Amino acid sequence: MPLVFESKSFNIIVPERPHISRADGGHIIIIPKTEVEDRTKLSPEHAVELMKLTMVAGEAMKTALSSRGIEIGRINYQDNGNWTHLLHIHLYGRAKNAPIQKYGAPLNFPATKEEFLVQPALPPLNEDDISEISKEIKRLLNTDKYKSF
Repeated sequence: MPLVFESKSFNIIVPERPHISRADGGHIIIIPKTEVEDRTKLSPEHAVELMKLTMVAGEAMKTALSSRGIEIGRINYQDNGNWTHLLHIHLYGRAKNAPIQKYGAPLNFPATKEEFLVQPALPPLNEDDISEISKEIKRLLNTDKYKSF
């Protein structure tokens, strides 16, 4: 899975089989480097780092993809854990002109992992998207808002 960003304790990746397509807004995942059952098992330090990363990654995703022609109206943050019973946070971009996952409507996913795996694969974010999101994360982390977080 392509790496978008690596922090002290977490990786931000693009799944090879995203839940929503690039055109619908894209999909990235924040994953702890050490397996954790859920957020209640995080140390206070890791909890703060995760919150900061969700904020920075969401802001970067919105800015970077909007600059690349995918107008992102909002980011949906989801901590599902249904298929993989370990902490990981999904960030779903919600494109205003999404062809399948219509903006303003709830995301529509298959009910089971098996149903998901038999569907045709959706186009993930591309290398240029990933590069722009990564650059924007690094830029944001050097702003006053996030330096003192």
